[in-house]
Amino acid sequence: MSFTIQNVEIGGKKPFYILGPCSLESEEFAWEMARSIKDICTRLQVPFIFKASYDKANRTNVKSFRGPGIREGCRILAEIGEELKIPVVTDVHTEDQAEYAGRYVDLLQVPAFLCRQSDLLEACAKTGRPVNIKKGQFLAPWDCMNICEKMEAFGCEHFMLCERGTSFGYNNLVVDMRGMYWMKKFGCPVVFDATHSVQRPGGLGGATGGDRELAPVLANAAMAVGVDGVFMEVHKDPDHAMSDGPNQIYLRDLEKVLTNLQRVRAAFDELV
Repeated sequence: MSFTIQNVEIGGKKPFYILGPCSLESEEFAWEMARSIKDICTRLQVPFIFKASYDKANRTNVKSFRGPGIREGCRILAEIGEELKIPVVTDVHTEDQAEYAGRYVDLLQVPAFLCRQSDLLEACAKTGRPVNIKKGQFLAPWDCMNICEKMEAFGCEHFMLCERGTSFGYNNLVVDMRGMYWMKKFGCPVVFDATHSVQRPGGLGGATGGDRELAPVLANAAMAVGVDGVFMEVHKDPDHAMSDGPNQIYLRDLEKVLTNLQRVRAAFDELV
């Protein structure tokens, strides 16, 4: 299965990237990040989709920042996409959110905790938008076949699966690189979420921790496995991010990280 989202080919010969901050901390911040990431990707000639969340609905602490909400968030994302001529993606958590966000963004994303919610998957399918479905931390790779069968039954022709690590004891995740190989057997594009895979869920007590420096390492390994795309959250100052700071990579490092990933992919393509 391959398809395009604006000018980004999904499941084709070239890898694509989903890049952006964890959350829409402010409108000014979102524009700054989108412009900066676009400049880097244009310079490197790599296709990307801009990502940011309007609502972080599964924060560890009830007092944590969640975002501007769906109406303001979708407005910001839609305006960024239109002016910068780039596709945009955001998470949805309910059927109503899927229907609303589907009017404004180019790609809908189903969070890992919700990947088995049939009504949500069906609502995403009904929008006609492509869907990125994150594999639950509790699922084996082959369990994703059931997700694919649901999307096909709901009439969704354009969807992808996203690996983001598997629960490994308490407050830890591990990535089984074999999983992405098996998931690709289902015939849909497969994405690797490098930054959420290095989270330590609830690892800071009232917040989630993470191992930021490992995100590029795992992304390189996933590229060597032959994934179709890489998802990475990027922030200009992750140590002061309003969500998921410990696992977001620095904007200043993005060009080097992408350059290395492209080199790994080129080496992989020579071998297969």
